[in-house]
Amino acid sequence: MLNSLIKELEGLRNLEQAKNLQRFFKTGKGEYGEGDIFLGIKLPVQREIAKKYKDLNLTKIGELLKSKIHEHRLIALIILVNKYKKSSEKEKEKIFHFYLNNTKFINNWDLVDLSSHRIIGNFLLNKDKKILYTLANSESLWERRIAIVSTLTFIGKMEFEDTLALSEILLKDKHDLIHKAVGWALREVGKKEEKVLDDFLKFHYKNMPRTMLRYAIEKFPEEKRKKYLNGKI
Repeated sequence: MLNSLIKELEGLRNLEQAKNLQRFFKTGKGEYGEGDIFLGIKLPVQREIAKKYKDLNLTKIGELLKSKIHEHRLIALIILVNKYKKSSEKEKEKIFHFYLNNTKFINNWDLVDLSSHRIIGNFLLNKDKKILYTLANSESLWERRIAIVSTLTFIGKMEFEDTLALSEILLKDKHDLIHKAVGWALREVGKKEEKVLDDFLKFHYKNMPRTMLRYAIEKFPEEKRKKYLNGKI
C-alpha cells in the first residue's frame, strides 16, 4: 500500500509548482527548511489521497514521515490526524506518543500547524500539560512551535492559562516563526476573551517582538492597534 501511495504521488509531480513551494518554504542553504524537497502537489489533492490510504498503519506512516519529500511527510500527518479522530482512547494515546517520538520529522511550519493541536492539544485536554513546557524549552524550532500551536485546542475550550504561560516562555525567542505562532495563539485568545489578551499585552507588549505583537492585535479596532504599536497603552 505504501509503495502505491508513493507511486501515485510521483505521478502527480509538478516541477513548476515544486520550485514555487521550495522558495515559499525557505528551503535554501541556511534557511529554516533547508534541503526540503517538494513534488509540487496542492493540499486539497493531498487530502484526497490521504483518504484513499487511510488504513496505513503506524509503521508505514512512520516510514513515510521519515521521507525527505515534503508531501510524503504531510500526507503521513493527514492520515495520522484522521486516524486519531476515529481512534479509541488507548489508540489515541499510542498516536500521541508516536507523534512525540517523531517530532524531528515534523519539520516545517505547515506540518506543525496541520497536526499538533489536533493530536497533542486534543490528547492533553484535561491532562497534565508538562510536556508542552519541555517542548517550549527545546532547542528545536519545530518542537517550540508544536508547544504553542497545540494550545489552540485549549483556547477553543476557553482555557487560556497554558497559552499565556507558554507565550511568556517564548517571548524572547529569536525565530520569526515562533513570533508568528505565539502572536497567532494570542490573537485566538483575544477573539474568545479580549480582556484576557489585553491584560497579558499591557504587561508584555513593550518587550514583544514586533511581528508577535502585530499578529496578536490583528483583530483589535484600528485605533486600539495604533496605541499598542505606538506604545501609548
